[in-house]
Amino acid sequence: MPDQVSPSPPVCRLGTRRSPLALAQADEARGRLLHACPALTIEIIPVTASGDKVQDRPLAEIGGKALWTKELDQWLLDGEIDFAVHSLKDVETIRPAGITIAAVLPREDVRDALVGAASIAALPPGARVGTSAPRRAAQLLHARPDCRIVPFRGNVATRLARLAAGEADATLLAMAGLNRLGETGVGTPLDAEHWLPAPGQGAIAIECRTDDLAMRARLSAIDHAPSRAAVMAERALLAALGGNCHSAIAVLTSIEGDELVLRAALYSPDGSERVADEARFAPGDDAAPARLAIALLARASRAITAHFAGRIAPAK
Repeated sequence: MPDQVSPSPPVCRLGTRRSPLALAQADEARGRLLHACPALTIEIIPVTASGDKVQDRPLAEIGGKALWTKELDQWLLDGEIDFAVHSLKDVETIRPAGITIAAVLPREDVRDALVGAASIAALPPGARVGTSAPRRAAQLLHARPDCRIVPFRGNVATRLARLAAGEADATLLAMAGLNRLGETGVGTPLDAEHWLPAPGQGAIAIECRTDDLAMRARLSAIDHAPSRAAVMAERALLAALGGNCHSAIAVLTSIEGDELVLRAALYSPDGSERVADEARFAPGDDAAPARLAIALLARASRAITAHFAGRIAPAK
Protein backbone atom coordinates (compact mmCIF):
# COMPACT_ATOMS: atom_id res chain seq x y z
CA MET A 1 0.00 0.00 0.00
CA PRO A 2 1.25 3.53 -0.71
CA ASP A 3 2.25 5.58 2.28
CA GLN A 4 -0.53 7.67 3.74
CA VAL A 5 0.12 11.41 3.31
CA SER A 6 -0.91 13.44 6.35
CA PRO A 7 -2.92 16.54 5.54
CA SER A 8 -1.10 19.85 5.94
CA PRO A 9 -1.96 21.88 9.04
CA PRO A 10 -4.60 24.49 8.23
CA VAL A 11 -3.40 28.01 7.43
CA CYS A 12 -5.63 30.66 8.99
CA ARG A 13 -5.46 34.26 7.79
CA LEU A 14 -5.87 36.87 10.52
CA GLY A 15 -6.85 40.36 9.37
CA THR A 16 -5.95 43.45 11.35
CA ARG A 17 -5.52 47.17 11.02
CA ARG A 18 -1.96 48.24 10.31
CA SER A 19 -1.46 50.50 13.36
CA PRO A 20 1.16 49.49 15.97
CA LEU A 21 -1.53 48.85 18.60
CA ALA A 22 -3.68 46.78 16.24
CA LEU A 23 -0.65 44.68 15.25
CA ALA A 24 0.21 44.15 18.93
CA GLN A 25 -3.36 42.96 19.51
CA ALA A 26 -3.13 40.65 16.48
CA ASP A 27 0.10 39.16 17.89
CA GLU A 28 -1.66 38.53 21.20
CA ALA A 29 -4.61 36.88 19.46
CA ARG A 30 -2.30 34.72 17.34
CA GLY A 31 -0.27 33.66 20.36
CA ARG A 32 -3.33 32.66 22.35
CA LEU A 33 -4.84 30.72 19.46
CA LEU A 34 -1.59 28.90 18.69
CA HIS A 35 -1.32 27.92 22.35
CA ALA A 36 -4.83 26.45 22.19
CA CYS A 37 -4.45 24.96 18.67
CA PRO A 38 -0.72 24.36 18.09
CA ALA A 39 -1.25 22.60 14.75
CA LEU A 40 -2.45 25.82 13.13
CA THR A 41 -0.40 28.15 10.96
CA ILE A 42 -1.58 31.74 11.32
CA GLU A 43 -0.71 34.44 8.83
CA ILE A 44 -1.32 38.06 9.87
CA ILE A 45 -2.68 40.21 7.04
CA PRO A 46 -2.71 43.96 7.77
CA VAL A 47 -4.97 46.54 6.11
CA THR A 48 -4.95 50.32 6.31
CA ALA A 49 -8.41 51.20 7.60
CA SER A 50 -10.29 54.27 6.41
CA GLY A 51 -10.21 55.59 9.97
CA ASP A 52 -6.40 55.57 9.86
CA LYS A 53 -6.27 57.41 6.53
CA VAL A 54 -8.20 60.51 7.65
CA GLN A 55 -6.92 61.98 10.92
CA ASP A 56 -7.64 65.69 10.60
CA ARG A 57 -11.34 65.45 11.50
CA PRO A 58 -13.33 63.84 14.34
CA LEU A 59 -14.44 60.30 13.56
CA ALA A 60 -18.10 61.27 14.00
CA GLU A 61 -17.82 63.67 11.05
CA ILE A 62 -16.43 61.16 8.56
CA GLY A 63 -18.42 57.98 9.07
CA GLY A 64 -18.09 56.83 12.67
CA LYS A 65 -16.89 53.45 13.92
CA ALA A 66 -17.54 51.76 10.57
CA LEU A 67 -14.32 53.36 9.33
CA TRP A 68 -12.35 51.05 11.63
CA THR A 69 -14.07 47.86 10.47
CA LYS A 70 -15.40 48.15 6.92
CA GLU A 71 -12.29 46.96 5.05
CA LEU A 72 -11.82 43.97 7.35
CA ASP A 73 -15.55 43.22 7.22
CA GLN A 74 -15.43 43.07 3.43
CA TRP A 75 -12.29 40.93 3.37
CA LEU A 76 -13.91 38.56 5.84
CA LEU A 77 -17.16 38.27 3.91
CA ASP A 78 -15.24 37.84 0.63
CA GLY A 79 -13.12 35.03 2.11
CA GLU A 80 -9.84 36.97 1.83
CA ILE A 81 -9.24 36.42 5.56
CA ASP A 82 -10.58 33.83 8.00
CA PHE A 83 -10.87 35.97 11.13
CA ALA A 84 -10.24 39.55 12.23
CA VAL A 85 -9.10 41.24 15.42
CA HIS A 86 -10.51 44.54 16.71
CA SER A 87 -10.49 46.80 19.73
CA LEU A 88 -14.05 46.07 20.83
CA LYS A 89 -14.80 49.69 21.70
CA ASP A 90 -14.25 50.51 18.01
CA VAL A 91 -16.72 47.89 16.74
CA GLU A 92 -20.20 49.04 15.76
CA THR A 93 -22.99 47.78 18.01
CA ILE A 94 -24.98 46.33 15.10
CA ARG A 95 -22.84 43.96 13.07
CA PRO A 96 -23.49 42.32 9.66
CA ALA A 97 -25.45 39.08 9.92
CA GLY A 98 -22.63 37.19 8.21
CA ILE A 99 -20.09 38.15 10.91
CA THR A 100 -20.02 37.02 14.54
CA ILE A 101 -17.88 37.89 17.56
CA ALA A 102 -16.42 34.44 18.14
CA ALA A 103 -14.06 35.30 21.00
CA VAL A 104 -13.33 38.04 23.50
CA LEU A 105 -9.85 37.91 25.00
CA PRO A 106 -9.21 38.57 28.71
CA ARG A 107 -9.93 42.25 29.25
CA GLU A 108 -7.01 44.58 29.92
CA ASP A 109 -7.03 47.63 32.22
CA VAL A 110 -10.26 49.54 31.48
CA ARG A 111 -9.06 52.89 32.82
CA ASP A 112 -8.15 56.07 30.97
CA ALA A 113 -4.77 57.68 31.57
CA LEU A 114 -4.26 61.43 31.81
CA VAL A 115 -1.00 62.48 30.16
CA GLY A 116 0.35 65.93 31.00
CA ALA A 117 -0.96 66.38 34.55
CA ALA A 118 -1.09 64.41 37.79
CA SER A 119 -4.89 64.57 37.97
CA ILE A 120 -7.93 66.29 36.46
CA ALA A 121 -7.91 68.72 39.39
CA ALA A 122 -4.23 69.50 38.76
CA LEU A 123 -4.84 70.72 35.21
CA PRO A 124 -4.02 74.45 35.03
CA PRO A 125 -6.95 76.88 34.65
CA GLY A 126 -8.15 76.96 31.03
CA ALA A 127 -6.01 73.96 30.10
CA ARG A 128 -6.18 72.70 26.53
CA VAL A 129 -6.93 68.97 26.53
CA GLY A 130 -6.53 66.97 23.33
CA THR A 131 -9.22 64.40 22.55
CA SER A 132 -11.73 63.60 19.81
CA ALA A 133 -13.79 61.21 21.96
CA PRO A 134 -17.20 62.69 22.91
CA ARG A 135 -17.17 60.75 26.19
CA ARG A 136 -13.78 62.03 27.28
CA ALA A 137 -14.59 65.59 26.23
CA ALA A 138 -17.93 65.60 28.07
CA GLN A 139 -16.51 64.01 31.22
CA LEU A 140 -13.66 66.50 31.30
CA LEU A 141 -15.92 69.51 30.77
CA HIS A 142 -18.32 68.21 33.42
CA ALA A 143 -15.46 68.10 35.94
CA ARG A 144 -13.57 71.13 34.62
CA PRO A 145 -15.79 73.45 32.55
CA ASP A 146 -12.93 75.96 32.37
CA CYS A 147 -10.87 73.64 30.16
CA ARG A 148 -10.85 73.75 26.37
CA ILE A 149 -11.05 70.70 24.11
CA VAL A 150 -8.53 70.46 21.26
CA PRO A 151 -9.41 67.82 18.61
CA PHE A 152 -6.80 65.03 18.72
CA ARG A 153 -6.87 61.96 16.48
CA GLY A 154 -4.28 59.41 15.46
CA ASN A 155 -2.49 56.50 17.06
CA VAL A 156 -0.83 56.66 20.47
CA ALA A 157 2.53 57.83 19.11
CA THR A 158 0.88 60.55 17.01
CA ARG A 159 -1.10 61.91 19.95
CA LEU A 160 1.91 61.87 22.26
CA ALA A 161 3.94 63.70 19.59
CA ARG A 162 1.25 66.36 19.24
CA LEU A 163 1.22 66.78 23.01
CA ALA A 164 5.02 67.10 23.07
CA ALA A 165 4.79 69.70 20.28
CA GLY A 166 2.64 71.88 22.52
CA GLU A 167 -0.66 71.53 20.66
CA ALA A 168 -2.35 70.78 23.99
CA ASP A 169 -1.49 70.82 27.68
CA ALA A 170 -2.75 67.29 28.30
CA THR A 171 -4.43 64.37 26.58
CA LEU A 172 -6.32 61.21 27.51
CA LEU A 173 -5.36 57.71 26.37
CA ALA A 174 -6.55 54.19 27.18
CA MET A 175 -4.39 52.35 29.71
CA ALA A 176 -4.99 49.13 27.77
CA GLY A 177 -3.37 50.54 24.65
CA LEU A 178 -0.42 51.93 26.57
CA ASN A 179 0.12 48.60 28.32
CA ARG A 180 -0.07 46.60 25.09
CA LEU A 181 2.50 48.92 23.48
CA GLY A 182 4.82 48.69 26.47
CA GLU A 183 4.30 52.37 27.37
CA THR A 184 3.76 51.53 31.02
CA GLY A 185 5.23 54.74 32.45
CA VAL A 186 3.10 57.13 30.42
CA GLY A 187 0.34 59.09 32.12
CA THR A 188 -1.63 58.86 35.35
CA PRO A 189 -4.41 56.25 35.53
CA LEU A 190 -7.80 57.76 36.39
CA ASP A 191 -9.92 55.98 38.99
CA ALA A 192 -12.54 54.07 37.00
CA GLU A 193 -15.05 54.43 39.86
CA HIS A 194 -15.14 58.19 39.28
CA TRP A 195 -14.06 58.45 35.63
CA LEU A 196 -16.07 55.73 33.89
CA PRO A 197 -14.46 54.18 30.78
CA ALA A 198 -15.89 53.70 27.30
CA PRO A 199 -18.10 50.68 26.55
CA GLY A 200 -15.85 47.78 25.56
CA GLN A 201 -12.64 49.57 26.52
CA GLY A 202 -9.69 47.25 27.09
CA ALA A 203 -11.30 44.29 25.31
CA ILE A 204 -10.07 42.59 22.13
CA ALA A 205 -12.77 41.05 19.94
CA ILE A 206 -12.12 38.37 17.35
CA GLU A 207 -14.67 38.01 14.58
CA CYS A 208 -15.17 35.39 11.90
CA ARG A 209 -17.83 34.46 9.37
CA THR A 210 -21.00 33.26 11.06
CA ASP A 211 -21.16 30.16 8.85
CA ASP A 212 -17.49 29.19 9.40
CA LEU A 213 -18.16 26.60 12.07
CA ALA A 214 -14.59 25.27 12.11
CA MET A 215 -13.14 28.74 12.80
CA ARG A 216 -15.78 29.43 15.42
CA ALA A 217 -14.89 26.18 17.17
CA ARG A 218 -11.18 27.07 17.21
CA LEU A 219 -11.83 30.57 18.54
CA SER A 220 -14.15 29.29 21.27
CA ALA A 221 -11.04 27.82 22.91
CA ILE A 222 -9.71 31.33 23.66
CA ASP A 223 -13.01 33.02 24.51
CA HIS A 224 -12.83 34.49 28.03
CA ALA A 225 -16.30 34.08 29.50
CA PRO A 226 -16.12 36.81 32.21
CA SER A 227 -14.82 39.40 29.75
CA ARG A 228 -17.42 38.40 27.16
CA ALA A 229 -20.25 38.68 29.71
CA ALA A 230 -19.16 42.18 30.75
CA VAL A 231 -18.65 43.62 27.29
CA MET A 232 -21.80 42.06 25.87
CA ALA A 233 -23.78 43.68 28.68
CA GLU A 234 -22.21 47.02 27.72
CA ARG A 235 -23.04 46.47 24.06
CA ALA A 236 -26.63 45.57 24.99
CA LEU A 237 -26.82 48.89 26.84
CA LEU A 238 -25.48 50.71 23.77
CA ALA A 239 -27.99 49.02 21.50
CA ALA A 240 -30.89 49.99 23.75
CA LEU A 241 -29.69 53.58 24.12
CA GLY A 242 -29.47 54.01 20.36
CA GLY A 243 -26.33 56.09 20.68
CA ASN A 244 -24.18 57.37 17.84
CA CYS A 245 -20.68 58.73 17.41
CA HIS A 246 -21.74 62.03 18.99
CA SER A 247 -23.19 60.35 22.10
CA ALA A 248 -21.22 60.64 25.34
CA ILE A 249 -21.62 57.27 27.10
CA ALA A 250 -19.47 56.03 29.98
CA VAL A 251 -19.78 52.60 31.63
CA LEU A 252 -18.07 50.41 34.19
CA THR A 253 -18.94 46.73 34.58
CA SER A 254 -17.73 44.69 37.53
CA ILE A 255 -18.37 41.12 38.60
CA GLU A 256 -19.66 40.62 42.14
CA GLY A 257 -20.31 36.98 42.96
CA ASP A 258 -22.70 35.61 40.36
CA GLU A 259 -23.85 39.06 39.23
CA LEU A 260 -22.70 41.77 36.89
CA VAL A 261 -22.88 45.33 38.20
CA LEU A 262 -23.24 47.78 35.31
CA ARG A 263 -22.83 51.47 36.10
CA ALA A 264 -23.51 53.97 33.33
CA ALA A 265 -23.52 57.72 32.84
CA LEU A 266 -24.77 59.81 29.93
CA TYR A 267 -23.59 63.37 29.27
CA SER A 268 -24.55 66.27 27.10
CA PRO A 269 -21.72 67.03 24.65
CA ASP A 270 -20.67 70.15 26.57
CA GLY A 271 -20.59 68.24 29.86
CA SER A 272 -23.12 70.51 31.55
CA GLU A 273 -25.73 67.74 31.95
CA ARG A 274 -25.19 64.27 33.39
CA VAL A 275 -27.43 61.36 34.38
CA ALA A 276 -26.20 58.13 35.99
CA ASP A 277 -27.61 54.85 37.29
CA GLU A 278 -26.64 51.20 37.76
CA ALA A 279 -28.12 47.72 37.46
CA ARG A 280 -27.32 44.28 38.89
CA PHE A 281 -28.17 41.18 36.88
CA ALA A 282 -27.04 37.72 35.83
CA PRO A 283 -24.56 37.38 32.96
CA GLY A 284 -26.34 36.96 29.64
CA ASP A 285 -29.45 38.89 30.72
CA ASP A 286 -29.59 41.44 27.90
CA ALA A 287 -32.99 42.69 29.07
CA ALA A 288 -31.43 44.21 32.20
CA PRO A 289 -29.09 46.60 30.31
CA ALA A 290 -32.06 47.57 28.13
CA ARG A 291 -34.09 48.44 31.23
CA LEU A 292 -31.16 50.49 32.52
CA ALA A 293 -31.06 52.38 29.21
CA ILE A 294 -34.76 53.20 29.46
CA ALA A 295 -34.32 54.40 33.06
CA LEU A 296 -31.40 56.63 32.10
CA LEU A 297 -33.20 58.21 29.16
CA ALA A 298 -36.34 58.73 31.23
CA ARG A 299 -34.36 60.91 33.65
CA ALA A 300 -32.18 62.67 31.10
CA SER A 301 -32.68 66.22 29.85
CA ARG A 302 -33.22 67.16 26.22
CA ALA A 303 -29.55 68.18 26.00
CA ILE A 304 -28.68 64.50 26.50
CA THR A 305 -31.58 62.66 24.82
CA ALA A 306 -31.09 64.63 21.60
CA HIS A 307 -28.08 62.41 20.97
CA PHE A 308 -29.81 59.07 21.53
CA ALA A 309 -32.47 57.18 19.59
CA GLY A 310 -33.61 54.77 22.30
CA ARG A 311 -36.95 54.79 24.09
CA ILE A 312 -37.01 58.39 25.27
CA ALA A 313 -39.48 59.79 27.78
CA PRO A 314 -41.15 63.19 27.10
CA ALA A 315 -38.61 66.01 27.18
CA LYS A 316 -38.06 67.88 30.43
